Amino acid sequence: MELPVWAAVALAYLIGSIDFAIFVARLHGVDIRSEGSGNPGTANVFRVVGIVPGILVLVGDLLKGLVAAYLGWLAAGSVDPVGSWVVMLAGTAAVIGHCYPVFHRFRGGKGMATLFGAMLFILPLVTVVAAVVWGLVARVAKFPAAGSCSVAIAYLPIGYWQGMDLPSLLWLLLAVVLILYRHRSNLVTWRERRSGSDTA
Repeated sequence: MELPVWAAVALAYLIGSIDFAIFVARLHGVDIRSEGSGNPGTANVFRVVGIVPGILVLVGDLLKGLVAAYLGWLAAGSVDPVGSWVVMLAGTAAVIGHCYPVFHRFRGGKGMATLFGAMLFILPLVTVVAAVVWGLVARVAKFPAAGSCSVAIAYLPIGYWQGMDLPSLLWLLLAVVLILYRHRSNLVTWRERRSGSDTA
């Protein structure tokens, strides 16, 4: 199957724009954008709607990144995904779509699960380990955003170590910066909580 790079990237963005949090929450009679934190993402669905709906959203968001990276892999000619900037570009396009979905007035989630999905295709073993690290950091910090931001940043040196070329790392950097930007309010809240606990 021959797929032009532009088509793979466009499809990846459109796939990323499918917001499973909105759809799954709506099936349970909830507008997730007006409940909890108001963020249409996995964590808010877990908190507001429940564990099973949260798992469904998580799987959907992971699949978005995974399918996007697969489309990039097809466009790149089925080469080693670690060494293909097209694969990472498609994965980043899905992350952008998740954060700024064309189907939902560009109001989306924070992108970490979608990046996990893309990296699961590119660096599967590393990503499994990263998921465990995310869980540990989130548990110790008692703040999931801390785990997300830590793992997102860690992907950069790990990707370099695993052989990702410079263009791939630059697209990965864009995804990481976007995820950190989308988590900025969470990071401020976490810092304020830590400052409060330190002075208590």
